Amino acid sequence: MKASRFFGALALSVAAMACLSGCDSDARVASRNLSQAADNFEVSRRVVFYNGITGDYVLSLEGRCSFDASVARKVDVTCKVGPKEFKKHSLGLSDNVTYFSEQLNPVDVSVYHYRVIFKPQVILPDIDFKGSATAVGDALVK
Repeated sequence: MKASRFFGALALSVAAMACLSGCDSDARVASRNLSQAADNFEVSRRVVFYNGITGDYVLSLEGRCSFDASVARKVDVTCKVGPKEFKKHSLGLSDNVTYFSEQLNPVDVSVYHYRVIFKPQVILPDIDFKGSATAVGDALVK
């Protein structure tokens, strides 16, 4: 009888711990939402690349910028500079050159809800056709 109570309590404890470990902390939810906002150019940032040996700044980018450091030894920074205008900068990292990103202004994000952004234009993209109509017509005639 005591063994079954012990194992029952143990099973309940394990289930409770599994449930709690699957829950994200407020900090993780806020961080994810801030990253999502930055990737949609809603956050002003300063991204600085500097030489750790000389202490000199190599490059400083400031504005509504998103960056991607998922490729080893490379950082891509895309900045929105107008309503439909963007600039992309790619920088290689080395043993002595690194970067940091600073958020310039506070942003109000939820710690209770995840952000989901649906963009139908990504599902139905613009299609650019390269070539000439005569080349296509000639291929069909043959």
